Amino acid sequence: MKPSHLTRTGLFALSLLAGFTGCRTGATVSTAPLIRNDVFWDTRDGKPIFSQGGGIFRFTDPRNGQPRYYWYGVHYKGAELYREDPSITRQDDVTFESVTCYSSDDLVNWTFEADVLTKAEANKHHAPTWVGRLGVAYIPEAGQYAMFIQHGGEVMVATSDTPAGTFTQHRHINMKEMIGTSNTGDQTVFIDDDGKAYLIYSYGRGRNKIYVSEIGVKDGLISLLDCTQVFRGESREGNCLFKHQGKYYMCASNIYGWDSSYAYYLVADDIRGPYTPVNDMQVMKGCEADYAHITQTGFFYTVKGSQCETVLYCGDRWADFAGNGLGYNQWFPLSFEGETPVFNSLSSWHLDAATGTWSVAADNNYVKNGSFEADRNRIPSPRKPVQEQLLGWNATVLQGTPIAVNDSLSPVLNHMNSREDRQQVIGEKSLNISDLVPFKRKVSQVITSTPYIPLEDGRYTLSAKVRNGGTFHQLTLYATSGERTFEADLSHATPEWTEVTVQDVRIRGGEVEIGFLAEG
Repeated sequence: MKPSHLTRTGLFALSLLAGFTGCRTGATVSTAPLIRNDVFWDTRDGKPIFSQGGGIFRFTDPRNGQPRYYWYGVHYKGAELYREDPSITRQDDVTFESVTCYSSDDLVNWTFEADVLTKAEANKHHAPTWVGRLGVAYIPEAGQYAMFIQHGGEVMVATSDTPAGTFTQHRHINMKEMIGTSNTGDQTVFIDDDGKAYLIYSYGRGRNKIYVSEIGVKDGLISLLDCTQVFRGESREGNCLFKHQGKYYMCASNIYGWDSSYAYYLVADDIRGPYTPVNDMQVMKGCEADYAHITQTGFFYTVKGSQCETVLYCGDRWADFAGNGLGYNQWFPLSFEGETPVFNSLSSWHLDAATGTWSVAADNNYVKNGSFEADRNRIPSPRKPVQEQLLGWNATVLQGTPIAVNDSLSPVLNHMNSREDRQQVIGEKSLNISDLVPFKRKVSQVITSTPYIPLEDGRYTLSAKVRNGGTFHQLTLYATSGERTFEADLSHATPEWTEVTVQDVRIRGGEVEIGFLAEG
């Protein structure tokens, strides 16, 4: 079952919430550009955007002398194949096609500039190998733009005279003398307010250490000038950094391969630390129920608008290499409670880069992990991460076999979709409701307003895709808010995936419980 959407069907009063820092306008109606997640992104002229494992930087456009946003990332062959047919997951095709460059004035509408690092240039002196995890900085001493990119077992530096020009190999940096491995684990480039550039990266094996190195010129070559270890502890990847209100936030994800995970962070007053809590990365508030909207930390960009400053969490969804839903790029605004960052899991929202403000869009889906793609394994799972319940959901056994890790009789809470399933529904997993004995069960999720994402009073639509073997005495899709319950009967057999909708769900008091009631 795929309870995938709870969306608003009307427009409601606006609200402004005080007492917290952040830039949400409170408006659910906006003329600002729309960022829609859970889909494949296109350029302004409708061409596919292929950009993974990269970053956004603001450079002067040499054509008009004005500042412009430049987004660099990798185009993999597997990304093309998955976009063409999302029913085939785990393409395992990491063939490097190019480093792409897109440009924008508003961070939402993008124009393709060029394949700025070609396959031929990357393979000029090496056999085809892994290419990824990159960023670009302008190096004043050299008068060039420098791209730092993982290339096989080292870090390649490629340079260009212009931000969207042709990048050519400048050198390779073997990291062994600095950190003990020739390669970095994951890496990104961060540009500080003073223009200084830094490489943020992890240890190449095990990834249990994180480092900061300033980028500059040494012995006539663009290089890393120093190396400061800022973390040693649990293994982390997707290493990246952002700055907000004078504080530095070191962020990373878990070692879950191509899959999503919690977003972690540390805070410091200086880019080289000390970062606190020392060697104890914290889970970012708001990312827990769906593993940061089924992403891995990719990079951040701080929008400094005329009204306020908004930090963009730009998550990687390696959907072409794993069953992680649709789309490769998933972007979200962060809010802050003092120094504590809060992740806002949104499927649709507006961003005004000029003012720095953002708002929830009218078609936002409020369900967390509605595709059940955040769960890596069969649940309950004894494997990393050990997990008894589906993320964001609570399965309550009213009658039947208890749910338990390491119990062969325990009900399995998710279904591994076949390719035929995936031609009808998104991703590799769905909700499963079954048992070996007569049972009654409730699978539910409570959705509430937050200071940043209001669940405003009004009428909503709850929809799900369901396939039912016809063995239920009762199967109900429901939504309860206040004293009222809205429901649809699903107990009749539906051997094919069928979309079911509950219209006019009236939400009051900023809270609703949704889910399924089953007896079978």
